[in-house]
Amino acid sequence: MSDIFSDIDVTGFPDDVLLDHQKYEHPLVQRYATKEMSSIFSPAMKFTTWRKLWLALATSEQELGLDITNDQLQQMKDNLYNIDFAKADEYESKFRHDVMGHVHAFGDVAPLAKPIIHLGATSCYVGDNTDIIQLKEALKLVQRKLVQTLAILKEFARKYADLPTLGFTHYQPAQLTTVGKRCTLWMQDLLLDYERVTYELENLPMRGVKGTTGTQATFLELFNGDHEKVKLLNTKVCQAMGFTKVIAVSGQTYTRKIDYHILSVLSGIAQSAYKMCGDIRLLANLKEVEEPFAKNQIGSSAMAYKRNPMRSERCCSLSRYIMSLPTSAANTHANQWFERTLDDSAIRRIILPEGFLAVDVVLNLLMNIADGMVVWPNVVQKHVMEELPFMATEVILMECVKAGGDRQELHEAIRVHSMDAGKVVKGEGKPNDLLERIAKDPLFQAVHSKLDTLVDPMLFIGRAKEQTEEFLEEEIDPVLQKEEDLLGKEVVDGVNV
Repeated sequence: MSDIFSDIDVTGFPDDVLLDHQKYEHPLVQRYATKEMSSIFSPAMKFTTWRKLWLALATSEQELGLDITNDQLQQMKDNLYNIDFAKADEYESKFRHDVMGHVHAFGDVAPLAKPIIHLGATSCYVGDNTDIIQLKEALKLVQRKLVQTLAILKEFARKYADLPTLGFTHYQPAQLTTVGKRCTLWMQDLLLDYERVTYELENLPMRGVKGTTGTQATFLELFNGDHEKVKLLNTKVCQAMGFTKVIAVSGQTYTRKIDYHILSVLSGIAQSAYKMCGDIRLLANLKEVEEPFAKNQIGSSAMAYKRNPMRSERCCSLSRYIMSLPTSAANTHANQWFERTLDDSAIRRIILPEGFLAVDVVLNLLMNIADGMVVWPNVVQKHVMEELPFMATEVILMECVKAGGDRQELHEAIRVHSMDAGKVVKGEGKPNDLLERIAKDPLFQAVHSKLDTLVDPMLFIGRAKEQTEEFLEEEIDPVLQKEEDLLGKEVVDGVNV
């Protein structure tokens, strides 16, 4: 090898170069994640919510008779967003406890309130309740993008409601459907996902004020054994944070089954996206449908002519990851011993944000693909007409029988012609000549003058067009009307890569 390369270290790089790029960067965050979803799971959102929870707790405790002053509450309110993260990290290193690190950092900027911050609470008061709040906000964003995706797909389905196309079973040509009807299959899946997301949003409970093992013992002590005040404290805090439902009982944490349910919903969205994009990838191979392709986009670094369905492929890739997450949540829930173990913490910090970050990207991709999807009707028709003669044989048979022909004799003739035509297509690579064979056979004289009309693709799509129109009108339009406000909200992040 040339001396130029002989002294190159192929296993690493010098310590003093590229100093800003020597740490691993998570591609989900650095390459794909949107600003909207990233903000929900950002440190700013997490730790300002902690402070709001502490203020909600202190305010409710004051209202129920504890000795907490307005000056203390005001100082907490004035410093909700005044967070010294470096100081909090310093305290955490000292105490080996993240919540107490932020308690002391909050106390430094709200010294009057320092004695009553976190009064009666355990770490999960801020940790779990913040998680639930973040999950709720993330579900809202997912719901909005599901609705927007359905709205875009609706226009595609309507436009191509009556364009006949080959149906496939076992990925083999089957009875015709339409391009629009096939789109409604994707929409049906996404509609079910929307319904599941909506259910979770309407029924997601806050953990509330529960204490170290869920018994509220510390709060009962604070209120001198007054059970009604403790119950009212729980209600007040949850209402202050925007929740009408509170989980009825808990250990130290809310049941981790909630995490499983939510990640299962995200998995469902990923399944729908994978199905849709898988179909588009197969259709792209047939050159019938293509995803958007930018003017200067490069499909392959080697093969300049290629138009790879990279967005659909990325959607499938991310969806595959999302679909794996419910298993982790299931194992986490199953392994929570008694009132709580801490082996849920590290994994939840990863799978909950990443599940939402990935689903958000997937939905952005679906909207982008659907909005710019290209259909090539001539190619679609070509493929239909290659197979339609075989499908039309039953109609031809019946017309000849009605004209006085022998059903059995006609059936045998069609069978022979079909087998011979198939050999021409497969063995010689020539076009399907079944109709030409029938047109030359005197047995089929009764249909010779109307063969073209008997193989009109529109005669073979059944109720595909009507089903599409009915589905859009009866199932999709009511959702879009109900969620009209969501349709008006702009998608902040586009698809850049």
